[in-house]
Amino acid sequence: MIEGISSADFVSRFGDIYENSPWIVEAAYAQGPFADPAIFLATCADIVRGADIARRRALVRAHPELARKFGVDPTLGELSAAEQAGAGLDRLTPDEFTRFRAANDAYRQRFDMPFVICVREASKAVILAELQRRLANADDVELEEALTQIDRIAALRLQDKLRP
Repeated sequence: MIEGISSADFVSRFGDIYENSPWIVEAAYAQGPFADPAIFLATCADIVRGADIARRRALVRAHPELARKFGVDPTLGELSAAEQAGAGLDRLTPDEFTRFRAANDAYRQRFDMPFVICVREASKAVILAELQRRLANADDVELEEALTQIDRIAALRLQDKLRP
């Protein structure tokens, strides 16, 4: 799967499976090679969970806020833009946009980080419901949930990259 390439090529090819955080893939490379994508992803997840709290929070904060106005969010990378568009977050009605904005603001105020969910596996309604539900989580529970969602996002992005 991911064998026989240089560190630079490895990071160039896979570094963006984690939003603006190539350090994870760089660290995983040192533990390779990886004949199985699942082992690579498990290694990456272990690296994230082994990082200090500041680094884990920085990983979550590297993600863009969901459902911001497209074309005006400089933090919205190409992969995130496509994923959000796939979930319809680029086509919100004014009412939906207002509800997302209020929920995002409440979430950021509560947790000091953006809400993260694997949008490729959810509809607009599910995303908004999860955002509102997770507002009740304890800080440590929510950080772990965000990291679990990030693992899922990374897995789908890797799957896309390995697809022939």
